[in-house]
Amino acid sequence: MAKFILAALQMGSSPEGKDRTLEKILDFESAIKNSAAAVVVMPEALLGGYPKGSVFGAYLGYRLPAGREMFAAYFANAIDVPGPETEELAGLAQRTGASLVVGAIERDGYTLYCSALFFTPEGELAKHRKLMPTAAERLIWGQGDGSTLTVVKTKAGKLGAAICWENYMPLLRMAMYAKGVQIWCAPTVDSRESWQSSMRHIACEGRCFLISACQVQPSPNALGVDVPGWGQDVPLMRGNSIIVNPYGEIIGGPFQDETGLVTAAADLGELAKARYDLDVTGHYARPDVFQLAVDERVKKGVDFQG
Repeated sequence: MAKFILAALQMGSSPEGKDRTLEKILDFESAIKNSAAAVVVMPEALLGGYPKGSVFGAYLGYRLPAGREMFAAYFANAIDVPGPETEELAGLAQRTGASLVVGAIERDGYTLYCSALFFTPEGELAKHRKLMPTAAERLIWGQGDGSTLTVVKTKAGKLGAAICWENYMPLLRMAMYAKGVQIWCAPTVDSRESWQSSMRHIACEGRCFLISACQVQPSPNALGVDVPGWGQDVPLMRGNSIIVNPYGEIIGGPFQDETGLVTAAADLGELAKARYDLDVTGHYARPDVFQLAVDERVKKGVDFQG
């Protein structure tokens, strides 16, 4: 069976904005080429940023003008899909021969979505929008619908993505397993050790390879921001990006507090061996007892019919 190199690119969004962040991504072109990676996963909200600790001037029942200004600036730092940033990333995929999965804040009208963008060397662009923003994320991000439960066929296998805590949604995982995901991509900003346990469980449950890429960000002191309740000398995000095999074993990373590539070799032949005794949507399913219905229709607030 085919053997490939899988990679997580651990880095953080630049406080200087999306243009500088994109430059930093492109700076890794040689490293990606030299690694011979077939798939490279980048963190959640890498382009556009994850404003950890920001409150956007929101209180129950009212919003402050300063919060509206903050959202306008965040909106301006988001990207259009397709747009100039996606053209640059598509070029990077073509030049390196690697399929890329990149976390981005996507504009659609005046709503923002936390998305995972897929780029193949052959020029395909696809996306997954986060279905369930967590807690205060719901203040600034819209909810994706079932139309972007995307699986992309690449030379390294079928890629699917779940972003940060939507990995905790059992029914989402079941739907993606049923789509035949072979390489599970998990862009995140969760750098806790408990996250690694969840990633190992998903790889073992789905009997798939898994790549989790997390941002790395310095302490609030280093960034010159105030994050209420956060130790000013504690890093906001420490990375801990990992690559896991279909038995739940870590084969790459964890990589902490640094920027760089985490790589590991993957043999797709292991998938059949791993599913010999556990195939959760096949011989280990009980459709006579359990069934899941998934609505993949695009949901629009206004649907014009000619």
